Amino acid sequence: MKRAYNFNAGPAALPEAVLAKAQEEFLNINGSGMSVMEISHRSKDFESIINKAKSLLIELMDIPEDYDVLFLQGGASLQFSMIPMNLLPEGKTASYVLTGSWSEKALKEAEKVGTCEVAASAKETNYSTIPALDELNVAENAAYLHITSNNTIFGTQWKDYPETVEVPVIADMSSDILSKKIDVSKFGLIYAGAQKNLGPSGVTVVIIRKDLIQKNAGLPTMLSFQTHADNDSLYNTPPTMSIYLLSLVLQWVKDLGGLEEIERLNEQKAALLYNTIDESNGFYKGHARPDSRSYMNVTFTLKNEDLTKQFLAEAKEAGFVGLNGHRSVGGCRASIYNAVPLVHCEELASFMKKFQAAHTRKTSEQTV
Repeated sequence: MKRAYNFNAGPAALPEAVLAKAQEEFLNINGSGMSVMEISHRSKDFESIINKAKSLLIELMDIPEDYDVLFLQGGASLQFSMIPMNLLPEGKTASYVLTGSWSEKALKEAEKVGTCEVAASAKETNYSTIPALDELNVAENAAYLHITSNNTIFGTQWKDYPETVEVPVIADMSSDILSKKIDVSKFGLIYAGAQKNLGPSGVTVVIIRKDLIQKNAGLPTMLSFQTHADNDSLYNTPPTMSIYLLSLVLQWVKDLGGLEEIERLNEQKAALLYNTIDESNGFYKGHARPDSRSYMNVTFTLKNEDLTKQFLAEAKEAGFVGLNGHRSVGGCRASIYNAVPLVHCEELASFMKKFQAAHTRKTSEQTV
């Protein structure tokens, strides 16, 4: 069976080797005679799976010892509420940098919990840029500074991160975690829904500095970071299949060469598509400003809506999946997360050039 050229924004492509491994072990995990979906989350078999996932993530991201790794549920969207519930006390202010729809949603949820301010916003540019670090206006009594490291809808990405002395930086890294090397110690908390680079939907990774985990008697039990830290992410039944596949993806990254190799490949894939856009003489137009371009989500438009529909229809016929832009902005979007092979990006770049040549030739003939 021929695999699709999968450019979906999320849930997104998974490494074919991971899917093959999961298929091989689907009916019999670790010689148990059961699927991973059937074994107890309190069993030794699952304990080894979740511990492997945690240790691999710590190794690959070089997570310091004074951080804890939690595997939660509810996606990044639940973290929009859990973070202010746990980290925004009365009398403090949460600072948010707005770089797209997801940061807007994070702010909206935080405002239901406590006092918030906008530290910077790129909304006036239709979120085509990332604010400069010297433009950030962090509240004097800030409990934390929140950023969204990569913006899937608009195709922008932070290249450098804010560095604050006293104020913890919180980052939603759902769409670019594990795509490049970062210094985890610059952040108080990193969170990410798994369905882009880490694995399938269903599990959310939270990397939190241990001094930020504090008891809050007023919180519902399941909404406290302390609950999940004290119980090694096993307070309730976790998404066992998602954590198992997460562990396989992390092993795949390690076997590939770690984050240095992943970062090199991601830069190469992005360059292929951005070069195609830049060399098209305006036939394709990128949404993001060049210095803010995402290496995960390449967003672009064509000259008009009819041409865009024609491009998407012919791309689908050629086997390309998920190239429609988000419904809120339209256009086109190629999500090129870690598991998207380089050859798929080469095929897309080739298709884009052929489509442009055919349309240009057709337009020229009609003019004559």
